[in-house]
Amino acid sequence: MIASLTGRVVRLDLDALVLEVAGIGYLVRTTPQALAATRHGAELTLHTELVVREDSLTLYGFPEPEEAETFRIVQSVSGIGPRTALAVLAVLAPEELRRAVAEQDTKTITRTPGIGPKVAGRMLLELGGKLPAPSAPATPAPDVAPTAGGPDADVVEALVGLGWAEKAARGAVESARTEGGEQLDAATLLRTALRGLGGHR
Repeated sequence: MIASLTGRVVRLDLDALVLEVAGIGYLVRTTPQALAATRHGAELTLHTELVVREDSLTLYGFPEPEEAETFRIVQSVSGIGPRTALAVLAVLAPEELRRAVAEQDTKTITRTPGIGPKVAGRMLLELGGKLPAPSAPATPAPDVAPTAGGPDADVVEALVGLGWAEKAARGAVESARTEGGEQLDAATLLRTALRGLGGHR
């Protein structure tokens, strides 16, 4: 099992990066937040989870160990796979998810694309007692201001891949671009669009 990787970022995609460690490039899928916080050539440590399937080996990585642990725990819910677990962490920080579970807040869970009230209810039921208690009082999530231009069509495609309808994804990208102007890079545009989408699926 690969528990963590430390190396140099040699490629950034919309939903993944390549981390070069001792001459080997590892493709690691991660959240828009993690992608927006790094840059090409940066040194980075990711806490990882290797998901093994019959036809694939996929590595998921997160800057913080609590994110990796939350990713593993969310997958313990019946019917939730790594793709949905990653979408949860793209929308909700671990603390937000812990608070939602503690407060049985279905609405917050359904902000994740592809998760409706029924699945959210199952998550609240099955995650109870598995996640640590929330430690901070509830605070409104800050609005994320976009920063630099990027291929809008690719960001729409990435949102559709996360489970959003194309029409909703396109509207969110247009709104994010309007707010942030032409200086929004693709990773930050994706993150901002996710924030803007909220629970509107």
